[in-house]
Amino acid sequence: MTPPRIWLDVPYAEKDQAKAAGARWDPAAKRWYAPRPGITALQRWAARPDVPDLLPGEDRSFGAGLFVDLVPSSCWFTNVRSCVDQRDWERLRRMITNRAGHRCEACGRGEDRTVQRWLEAHERWHYDEATGTQTLKRLICLCTDCHTATHMGLAQVNGKADRATAHLRAVTGMTAGQAGAHVNAAFSLWRSRSTRNWTLDLSILTDAGVTLTPPPERADRAAEAQRRLTEVQQVPPRATDLPPPTAPIRPRHEPRPGKQAPPPSSVQGSKWLPGRLQRWLADPRDTR
Repeated sequence: MTPPRIWLDVPYAEKDQAKAAGARWDPAAKRWYAPRPGITALQRWAARPDVPDLLPGEDRSFGAGLFVDLVPSSCWFTNVRSCVDQRDWERLRRMITNRAGHRCEACGRGEDRTVQRWLEAHERWHYDEATGTQTLKRLICLCTDCHTATHMGLAQVNGKADRATAHLRAVTGMTAGQAGAHVNAAFSLWRSRSTRNWTLDLSILTDAGVTLTPPPERADRAAEAQRRLTEVQQVPPRATDLPPPTAPIRPRHEPRPGKQAPPPSSVQGSKWLPGRLQRWLADPRDTR
């Protein structure tokens, strides 16, 4: 009888260190493990208890479907991954992809290394205008293409807007006019929400025993945003960044093509950044 795997929680950034220390990769489980007990160098990655499939207070129906879902400028690049301990992020990522059946919850596709399509975690937020609180309500599994369409502001900055829009239309069945109106409405909502600072409520994570690291201070987020913007602008386009075919992709659990797409819940951008991003405030479609 084959002994059970001695699983490890290895953050992606530490995979080479873990491999050098003796860890092995299980491609089926998509997880690192110790080949035998007692390897002291691997103790730092000893597995913690699994995160429950339903986080305390999480609403799995909140923010269903594919839509432009961006974050107010006061929170730009301050996402859940940046607030969670790296090992706990690995536990969260594993739970999110497992409960989704290793499929995108918007378009239903799985990972495909040949076209650089991966499964990624995305946050769904609720904004309480009265209290100024941005509450995490749900974590959703999206493929790279759906995630890119969701973050349309960043897609514009790194030259992927055409691909993102084409994918948005393919999944939702929107016409070109409907997609344009949807994106404009999302940026309008972003401008409105970006006029104030928001307080993060991540209690669905802390109540599940997930360890948080303090997010960047508001005064430091501009520098972080500038650093990330520089990174994405320096990455040369790949063949996989070309617009995909326009044939509709049937959403996994969403309305068939032609039905009304869900309204946007938020928009991403940064009022701190000069030049290119400042022009967004006047016209989001200006990508000079």
